[in-house]
Amino acid sequence: MANHSQNATSFLANESRAEWHDETLWLVRKKRDRAAQSVPEWETLRNRASAIKEDVLSNLDVYLEQFEREATRNGANVLWASDANEFNNIIFDIITKKHQAKNIVKSKSMLTEECGLNHFLLERGIEVVDTDLGERIIQFRHETPSHIVLPAIHLKKEEIGETFHEKLGTEKGASDPAYLTHAARQHLRKKFLTAEIAMTGVNFAVAETGSVVVCTNEGNADMGVQSAPVQIHCMGIEKIVRQQEDLGVFMRLLARNATGQPVTTYISHYMKPKPAGAMYIVIVDNGRSKHLGNKHYVNSLKCIRCGGCMNTCPVFRRSGGHSYGYVIPGPIGSILAPERTAGYSDLPFASSLCGSCDNVCPVKIDIHEQLYRWRQDLTEQGKTSLAKRLALRTAGYALASDKLYNVAGVTVRKMIGRLPRNLLYMPLNAWGRGRELPAPPKESFKEWYEKNRGASESSNT
Repeated sequence: MANHSQNATSFLANESRAEWHDETLWLVRKKRDRAAQSVPEWETLRNRASAIKEDVLSNLDVYLEQFEREATRNGANVLWASDANEFNNIIFDIITKKHQAKNIVKSKSMLTEECGLNHFLLERGIEVVDTDLGERIIQFRHETPSHIVLPAIHLKKEEIGETFHEKLGTEKGASDPAYLTHAARQHLRKKFLTAEIAMTGVNFAVAETGSVVVCTNEGNADMGVQSAPVQIHCMGIEKIVRQQEDLGVFMRLLARNATGQPVTTYISHYMKPKPAGAMYIVIVDNGRSKHLGNKHYVNSLKCIRCGGCMNTCPVFRRSGGHSYGYVIPGPIGSILAPERTAGYSDLPFASSLCGSCDNVCPVKIDIHEQLYRWRQDLTEQGKTSLAKRLALRTAGYALASDKLYNVAGVTVRKMIGRLPRNLLYMPLNAWGRGRELPAPPKESFKEWYEKNRGASESSNT
């Protein structure tokens, strides 16, 4: 169960890390802005991408069936999983029963993280090696990704150096990124050369051709698929696009919005198995159909996992991805989590509702409006704390009454200046745990306006 407030407090206890995390992600956001501004038709691309996804979600059954037909015609084996448990068991059966494999490599896949595949397989004696550098780092540390594009963004190079010293035998105290990357490359190359099965996530799946598309910057998906005789591609049902032509729109948006690059270094299209090899495509629901049927939140299924909303969100930048407790953190995760999993009712409240996430979303998801809607729904469902419900109800009464609002304003202004400090900064004052309350003004804006309006109006006449 998530407790964002407590987790964020733990993250913020290390002030230097919190500041560095905030500054680093804001730097990525600025790179994204420069990349977007370099494309005159940027807003046209966003509108087009949103429309393509709208069509996909409106005709998902048709496109999924078309994809299965075409992929099967290409020689791929298409399998369907209704939930995480079924997905994990399908992968386990492919590895153990169909191919009796022991050496498995995997490129980045948030779906496998969502379903807990690594842990599931490890419990059954099968280790999967994550080959994305960031994913391998956190796998060494037995952590989860803190960001969907930059999974180890919460770590400093010195910490990574210590991890590599322990796991790979690098020089103690070494933290040069080039040196550490070279060590990881040598380590992973051995894994690629002995791989019997390669697994990947799927960025896009094309219904027209039955192909899957994987975007990487390290080439690790290609290394795995080309080295191993068996390839497994894991995709959520929402990853479909109708035709090959649609990919051009997303390829121009994805990397620019994620990291400020013009395009990802590798865009790999997989259509059929290698000679004497096997290709599996596992299509997973795991709560997506339920989400699809909810008219208020269906737009969140348009997400192409660029991470742009995380890089711009002031709450995410200052609280860290692990504070959300869900596999997809940040604004988009705060929409997805309450629909799919119980115990995440606090996440929609972990937002300033500033709307910056909407402004950068490449497929124009109304993120902050959905967060606001979730707050209302969760409160009506009684899934928020009693203290929060009482506070909101009290505020509602005060804001609905002109007289009560005025009295409350005067009372609070007078009390703040006179209350003993130990009463003012008590446990109920969550704001005061990390901040000094501002000095109250002598009069409210309303009082000032009433006093000055007459003079202003007389001078105008």
